[in-house]
Amino acid sequence: MTAPRRPNRHYEYIDDGPAIYADSFATIRREARLDHLPANAERLVVRMIHGTGQVDLADDLVVHPELVPAARTALRAGAPILCDATMVAVGVTASRLPRDNQVLCHLRDERVPELARAWGTTRTAAAVSLWEPLLGGAVVAVGNAPTALFHLLEMLIDGASRPAAIIGCPVGFIGAAESKRALTELADRHGIDVPYVTALGRRGGSAMTSSALNALAKEEE
Repeated sequence: MTAPRRPNRHYEYIDDGPAIYADSFATIRREARLDHLPANAERLVVRMIHGTGQVDLADDLVVHPELVPAARTALRAGAPILCDATMVAVGVTASRLPRDNQVLCHLRDERVPELARAWGTTRTAAAVSLWEPLLGGAVVAVGNAPTALFHLLEMLIDGASRPAAIIGCPVGFIGAAESKRALTELADRHGIDVPYVTALGRRGGSAMTSSALNALAKEEE
């Protein structure tokens, strides 16, 4: 097998991995407005911005004051991470997990298509129903489907066990903004106070959500 050949250098750019990380985080801290967010969430927010490349994301983030300690305590105790999408699950850096935590996504479970048909909902929402035995004390990450976040909130309102923390960052034009607003109103409207982080509006996605998970899994950048 022929050995790979590095191309000639035609551009000036930083190609040292640790230096790229350090410069990226320094740039984010220099350009983003972070003073309205809980002090313990700075590294979380910096990583979420890093995962999206959008420093103005900080303006749309809402972080529950207990989100960071609650999530870290749960993960250090071995809590599972429940993800709505495979892309969220695979974005978790295993080496950052404090207890080799399970990272689970039930979207491919054989029961999901029939549940979705019977309930007239999306497969992602139907898959969330399979979290119920694992939900108590878990860290939940919704980074794709607004229907998944709505379904989770409805489960909690109906009495399901409460997770330790919710990363609620579904993306899209239909229901995303509304589902995230519902998350921020869960305590006031229904008396269910679960620590959370969310990005108001349409922005969200797997990269943003897995970046949040990675920040919560390990404090060091």
